[in-house]
Amino acid sequence: MKRIFAQTIKELTQLGRDKLSLLMALGLPLILLLLFGFGVSLKVNQINFAIQDLDGTSVSREYVATFERTTKFNIVAYGPNVNVPQLLDRSKVAAGLIIPPKFARDFLRAKRGAEAQILVDGTDSNTANIVRGYAKGITNTFVENSQGRNVPVVSLQSQLWYNPGLETLKYIGPGALAITVTLFPALLAALATAKEYEQGTILQVYASSLTGMEYLLGKAAAFWLVGMAEVLLVNIEAWLVFGLWFAGDPTPMIVGSSLYIACGVFWGIFLGRSTQIQSAAIQAVSFTAFLLSLQLSGYIYPVSNIPIAVRWISYLIPAQHYILITRDAYARGVGWLGVWLPVLALAMLASLFFFLAWRRLRSMQVG
Repeated sequence: MKRIFAQTIKELTQLGRDKLSLLMALGLPLILLLLFGFGVSLKVNQINFAIQDLDGTSVSREYVATFERTTKFNIVAYGPNVNVPQLLDRSKVAAGLIIPPKFARDFLRAKRGAEAQILVDGTDSNTANIVRGYAKGITNTFVENSQGRNVPVVSLQSQLWYNPGLETLKYIGPGALAITVTLFPALLAALATAKEYEQGTILQVYASSLTGMEYLLGKAAAFWLVGMAEVLLVNIEAWLVFGLWFAGDPTPMIVGSSLYIACGVFWGIFLGRSTQIQSAAIQAVSFTAFLLSLQLSGYIYPVSNIPIAVRWISYLIPAQHYILITRDAYARGVGWLGVWLPVLALAMLASLFFFLAWRRLRSMQVG
């Protein structure tokens, strides 16, 4: 135990001498969280919208006014001479409404007999589907509010079970917490390990009585402490800047954070030992610990949207499980009942990465 503690102190001392690396390790996650928190949003508001009204009646104008009263659309062109397809071709608008002649006559004769056309730029399929949903909802509101409407047989009442304010930040923010702390614990551990092999100082460790297990645990403990400091700092920033606060029991988040950082540290040591070159270690960690976490963790889009052929990879990525824990902690508040499986998955991945790192280092064992 004393030798493990001594190895931990040695690693922390060396890291403390490198002021720039320590500053980057603790400061860059805070900057990344600000960028993700303010720069990433799933809201689709103020969509540039054009309306060609070929009817020009009070009914068509009321239909147009229904679009104007929402915050979803920004009407940049309106009138009978508006050329919606041309505006779409020039990327001036994302969608346009064409109200045909005799729209009011058809609408007043039979509420469901009138037709209008929505043209939507489908370049961004996600935004296009949202715009179509907005337009359909606004049209339904116009029909229901029109004079002489029929009373609906079924009145559907909906209640938002989680995140009743539909705040995008409560979805993006907790995911950003996971992404911002996924890089540096693994990177620092990988660089420290690769540096010893690259410079040959690892021979001193081999010549000592330190075993591979003690070397691994001592080095991992040092960078685990740095990673947990990152977790604390980004959570404080989330509380102070973004107003995020725990919705329920925080203990799954605390346990999950400990296991998540352990996954990154053990994986970093494994990569550092495997590459033995700092430049190669940087590339390996950047791809496996950051890029894959960003793309396949469910941070921006659900894992179910990932093609089946590569979806299995996401279950080997700790960020995928940790994001479920952070989103429960800040948005759902279910607690252990809802996230025990992701916590268990992190424990299994931490054990797997520990075993892989130990296998690479066990040759240090001396009799």
